[in-house]
Amino acid sequence: MTSQLFTPFPLRSVTLPNRIVVSPMCQYSAVDGNATDWHAMHLGTLAMSGAGMLIVEATGVELAGRISAGCLALASDENEAAMARVIRQVRQYSKMPLAIQLGHAGRKASSQVPWLGGKSLMPTAGGWVTVAPSAVPHQTGDQVPQALDAAGIARVTAAFVSAAQRADRAGFDAVELHMAHGYLLHQFLTPLANQRTDEYGGSLENRMRLPLEVFAAVRAVWPTEKPLGVRLSATDWVEGGWDIEQSVVLAQALKRLGCDWIDTSSGAQLPQQQVPLAPGFQVPFAERIRLDAGVPTMAVGMITEPQQAEDIIAKGQADMVAIARGFLWNPRWPWHAAAVLGAQVDAPSQYHRCLPVGVQRLFG
Repeated sequence: MTSQLFTPFPLRSVTLPNRIVVSPMCQYSAVDGNATDWHAMHLGTLAMSGAGMLIVEATGVELAGRISAGCLALASDENEAAMARVIRQVRQYSKMPLAIQLGHAGRKASSQVPWLGGKSLMPTAGGWVTVAPSAVPHQTGDQVPQALDAAGIARVTAAFVSAAQRADRAGFDAVELHMAHGYLLHQFLTPLANQRTDEYGGSLENRMRLPLEVFAAVRAVWPTEKPLGVRLSATDWVEGGWDIEQSVVLAQALKRLGCDWIDTSSGAQLPQQQVPLAPGFQVPFAERIRLDAGVPTMAVGMITEPQQAEDIIAKGQADMVAIARGFLWNPRWPWHAAAVLGAQVDAPSQYHRCLPVGVQRLFG
């Protein structure tokens, strides 16, 4: 029987050779937003993995939108040139489709890197002023963000558009807009962070307004033949917050605007969240959005075993599976999955003699 995990999947003009996606993973190793040799090494390794697509880590559409001072940005010619250099290096040896996740951290920006604690940094301590839909900090002790006014909203929207244009020039095949994990567009979506009383707050229609405006503005400049997706937190895991019912409504609206996939995650908006961690715990969200919104989905979160991933695709719970930490632990995860499931993957010719005894016909 043919493995469903290793069947192709079309996204506009881009065809993934299989349904395995390398999820975006922050590396906190940029300098002034610029990609470095670390990114060339890190992404080059993942581009040899045999996955169907690689999504580059969350990249700030403006410097103030970075999660930390070590995060990537696509906000200047220098940022663009550094990213293009890395993409050229990766493409010398890999034909894997490459995407980039564009986002704005909002009130969760200006943070320390995780290995130094990840706490919010005040401008007086090396951080910068943050923005949000409302002047409400992420948690007690964080700096209080500035509520975006009309000019600020216009600036952020324009920054997303400019970053998408830079991503196209840098050579990316696809873009994913970050509307999840408590970052700015997710902050506008949830009533627990958005306390506005204007047209961007209150009702579900109003809270969705900026995310939909940003998506429409990016879709208008992103090449028609290239896919554009969204990462969404399907629920805040907090009573009274964003939830799966609202997520379906948003996904339906995004589909009408030309969204090609929903990368279905959850949480990270509020520290009081109660997340029931278990293998595949977010898969039902991907399944629900896929069925009720009619848009392709990526399933994410504690997907670690080949048969687990195979079952998700075979049962129609999602169209793709996106794996993050599993790729850091095992950068050849698709090779091993293909060996288990009787499939084949692309690999550099230089590696074809690596197969252990008993594994045959793994490389196409």
